[in-house]
Amino acid sequence: MDEVGVLAPATVSNVVCGFDCLGFALDEPCDEMRVRKISEQTVRIVHLDDHGLPTEARKNVAGVAALALLEAAHPGFGFEITIKKNIKPGSGIGSSAASACGAVVAANHLMGGRFSEIELLEFAMAGEMLASGSRHADNLAPCMFGGFTLVRSSDPLDIVRLDFPDVFATVVHPQIEIKTSEARALLPQQVPLADAIKNWSNLGAFVAGLAQGDHELMSRSMLDTIVEPVRKSMIPSFDEVKEASLSAGALGGGISGSGPSIFMLSRDSETANKVGEVMSTVYSRTGIKFFTYVSAVSAAGVRVD
Repeated sequence: MDEVGVLAPATVSNVVCGFDCLGFALDEPCDEMRVRKISEQTVRIVHLDDHGLPTEARKNVAGVAALALLEAAHPGFGFEITIKKNIKPGSGIGSSAASACGAVVAANHLMGGRFSEIELLEFAMAGEMLASGSRHADNLAPCMFGGFTLVRSSDPLDIVRLDFPDVFATVVHPQIEIKTSEARALLPQQVPLADAIKNWSNLGAFVAGLAQGDHELMSRSMLDTIVEPVRKSMIPSFDEVKEASLSAGALGGGISGSGPSIFMLSRDSETANKVGEVMSTVYSRTGIKFFTYVSAVSAAGVRVD
């Protein structure tokens, strides 16, 4: 095989109480990527969108991830990666993770599946490092594996795939950009022990709620005393969107990744669509352009097309 296509899903990370360790994959939107072999052992990038992303491989998230794989494998050929990004950069729903994971999954497929998924995740981390300045896998892991994932350790990588019930996500994406590096700069370097204990307790209870299919426990556990209070000021109408969504029946939610997207989880698609309507109502009053997505949490990660 000389060419392959992949769909790399959007992801939500942190999931309120799981900062830098918890995430899940969406059915849509997905980045569309085609990767083909080229004779020169290098990586070329072609973009089919107008986001203005770099085409120099070492300055591009997908390029850096593919180069890391190439340098480890020395297959005697290289890759041309054509990308149609349906996940806008800076959206807070795993745009860079989709680029990195899609590139390495496709390249590995063209090499006959030489590397395991966890090894591919290591290569993808190089792309995430370029995007955010840190090695974190809370978007990469669900993009690669699908479903809900927990990053128990980033060094060495240890990913726990979590059981979960049927659950739907609603995401509103205001058309403003928040750079991950800027959002991380807001975070406190030290936190009160009492706040840390609350977050640990909520994360443990949320994971238990997933495993037991207990939507009410999941709802009670989506609380964050550390990150959301300092980041929500960057997102217009955050509190209003969250309050309206909960009133419409959402289980809970918060900032997706570093923002600006806001996500809410619901037990069924009907409620998730109602939540989308109230999110749209709130943002229609702001004058800010926005997109909304309603999607099941996807059990699949990057898919070979």
